[in-house]
Amino acid sequence: MEVNGTRLNGRVAVVTGGIHGVGRGIAHELAAAGAAVIVTGRSAPEAVSTDGRVTTLRCDHRRDAEVTAAFEHLRASVETIDVLVNGVWGGYDDLVENGVFTWPAPFWEQPIGRWDAMFAAGVRAHYQASQVAAKLMVTQRRGLIVNLSHWAAQKRIGNVAYGVAKAATDKMTSDMADELRAHGVAVVSLYPGLVRTEKVMAAAQWLDLSNSESPEFTGRAVVALATDRDVLRHSGRVRVVADLAREYGFTDVDGTTPRALTLADV
Repeated sequence: MEVNGTRLNGRVAVVTGGIHGVGRGIAHELAAAGAAVIVTGRSAPEAVSTDGRVTTLRCDHRRDAEVTAAFEHLRASVETIDVLVNGVWGGYDDLVENGVFTWPAPFWEQPIGRWDAMFAAGVRAHYQASQVAAKLMVTQRRGLIVNLSHWAAQKRIGNVAYGVAKAATDKMTSDMADELRAHGVAVVSLYPGLVRTEKVMAAAQWLDLSNSESPEFTGRAVVALATDRDVLRHSGRVRVVADLAREYGFTDVDGTTPRALTLADV
């Protein structure tokens, strides 16, 4: 399956949290497929075009004023949004407190700020960005919203707050899909596997990366969905990146196809 090229020429994609990690890989692949891509992030340069197809917008999605300003700039720059990928996430900040790695601690010992970060810079940020995009997509009667999620929505992995946030993301996907289906707009929860992000590679010596994925692999899944004329068949569903690779016939950047994880594997 052709990954790069012109399949998304004339399309506009927005990737929240697209400066680093999985979001960066998604933005790269959307641009490589021909889309004009806008990425947001709190560490982004202000309104900078990086390669002619990718524009960065500084935006801390926890601050309504910054979100409003970013999307007002966006709506003044483009007539429509064809693809929205909600990748922004704040739940991994401050994992170590007073020299202690707090992520696996029981919920009653978790810092309450972790819950706030996962919802403010995660679920709420996804909801808010989707509101803006949906208004444009409903008018044009087409569009795709992708919410990055995780198996923790279905099984306890990590900690309570993480699972609740991801379950909320999947429920949001399902309910948004119900409201948008009649308008020709699809909403999908997308589950990557173990992705070789900057933070994962910093801990590579403690991890088994034998079935890991590049950030671009998830991007190729988004491109496949965005170019599928029958994408509504996926709407409201959870889809696993590696399953989509087999369905659509794309591979990772090194030519491999990682094994798709199931609930029993995680």
